[in-house]
Amino acid sequence: MRRLRILTGVLFGALLLAGCDGPRPASPRADLEQRRVELQQSLADDPRQLAAQVELARILFKLGDGVGAEAAVQAALGAGGDAAALRPLAAKAAAMQGEGDRAFRILDAGPIAPEMIGEAAWVAGNVHLGNGDLASARDAFDRAVQDLPRSSDLWVDVARFRDANADALGARDAIDYAIELDKASSAALAYKANLVRTQLGLTASLPWYDRALEADPDNAGALIDRAATLGDLGRYKDMLVSLRHAATLVPGEPRLYYLQAVVAARAGNYRLARSLLQRTRGRMDEEPAFMLLSAIVELELGGEAVAATWADRLIEEQPHNLTARRILAVSEWSGGDADGAAEALAPIVSRTDADSWSLLLAARVAAELGRATDSADYLARAAALAPGEAAPFRPDGYALSAAADADPLNPAKVIPAMEAEMAGGNATRALERATRLRDANRGVADAHILYGDAALAAGEYGQAVQSFRAARDLDAGERTTLRLANALFRAGDIAGSGATILALRDSQPSSIAADRLAGSLAMDIEHWDDAITHFERVRQRIGNRDVVVLRELAKAYAARGDRARATGLIALAYRLQPLNGEVMRLYADLLAEGGNARGAADLREKMEQVGR
Repeated sequence: MRRLRILTGVLFGALLLAGCDGPRPASPRADLEQRRVELQQSLADDPRQLAAQVELARILFKLGDGVGAEAAVQAALGAGGDAAALRPLAAKAAAMQGEGDRAFRILDAGPIAPEMIGEAAWVAGNVHLGNGDLASARDAFDRAVQDLPRSSDLWVDVARFRDANADALGARDAIDYAIELDKASSAALAYKANLVRTQLGLTASLPWYDRALEADPDNAGALIDRAATLGDLGRYKDMLVSLRHAATLVPGEPRLYYLQAVVAARAGNYRLARSLLQRTRGRMDEEPAFMLLSAIVELELGGEAVAATWADRLIEEQPHNLTARRILAVSEWSGGDADGAAEALAPIVSRTDADSWSLLLAARVAAELGRATDSADYLARAAALAPGEAAPFRPDGYALSAAADADPLNPAKVIPAMEAEMAGGNATRALERATRLRDANRGVADAHILYGDAALAAGEYGQAVQSFRAARDLDAGERTTLRLANALFRAGDIAGSGATILALRDSQPSSIAADRLAGSLAMDIEHWDDAITHFERVRQRIGNRDVVVLRELAKAYAARGDRARATGLIALAYRLQPLNGEVMRLYADLLAEGGNARGAADLREKMEQVGR
């Protein structure tokens, strides 16, 4: 951790000094910049060179300069250019400046030259995609592809659209075709890296980022995405190299500051993290990850009211984000608003799989509100350290079968109907609905997850395994892989379940869930060193606040003969859960082995009292 703290200071200072290195190899961006200068010098002498103005506009598009491109398009119009031919370029320039409505107004202002209809549709597709209008975006991209079927850059945008539409297979096909059309397209290779990261994991994506940067060493987006991946892998020095280079290209890019803030927060330097987050100047305020990090940082720095504001905003966007609810609850409670804390915790503690930390906080809040019975119930559930199963469907009692029958491919109508049918014991009908959705969306991981959840709830473990395998082939993240591991375990394939968890650990080294489960598997087969390695990774990430992690580490160290360390860890667990029988028993045994017979006897007497 100390090493990481030192690195955060180095990281911040190095970014301020970015650009002080020696000369870098030539890149496509450098060639574009050189050509831009040549054109601008030529046009300074004769601004009525129509072809040169259009070429300059297209170069400025590639350089990401929407303002400059718009000026070049206007100059081309002034030089006698055809408004019908230049209209899509003017709209693209407006869209690049974040003015989608103005882009549509430009496109609607007059006719479009036939040879430019494809480009106009391309612009419209990107604007619709930015607005979240996926149906209109699909129509626009379909039209653009008809006219520009061999444009690699267009196929990259088609891949982005399909990815936004959760069509993982379609996105892969589109990006592979983009690379086939232009094997040196840095944009296509970088987006391929993003898709591989989702499909196969962090490590597998790195060679694709490297290929993208070989094609264009100055691809700022690829540099930043690569840096984020390296950070998730814990390779902070390599992350620094990518961020330093990106800072020379886009020094005001907010993601640079955000990624630094993540590293600073992980190192416990919350003041630096806050400073870095503030440097984004509001440009990432609507991003869920930014909201969550801001809430955590403010809470750690004692700004409970500000933390509550960030958490509340995130919950508005993601009502089922349990981490945000925990932050909101502790912020409200620390700020003296017990009612607000209880309201934030209610959706968590009502679940059968509620975590012990939330239950403990709920017990304290309930006690403060005078609800002694509720407080005792929460304490008992927390002390058990045995949460129930997470229900994939939470029936709300809606009788929506007719609506789902009328629109069988609309998840918003089908899922509530499935909830009601599962609650009523009609698992067969729910599976039929899930089958129809899955068959219509074979390239969508969520469709396979929905079917797998339904099959699992119905006890059809074999079908659940097949469906979760299909989902994992599209998205190898936690949400698919952990479901597959659970289904394999329930189907009796213990070895397969363990291999699945270890594969997640290898592909996503930052996964806390993978380390926890891998640690539990190691405990089951008495591989104490492996268990310690996995659980210590978890403890390093989350601190000494998880009773189960502390308890399992104590067991593993005790089994390995390190009684002193085991006793220290179980003492920490006891402070968190003084009523848990297993924690008390282990603590008593270790105290007795260490010669503290009186302490051991006191704990065993307490165990008997609690048991009665």
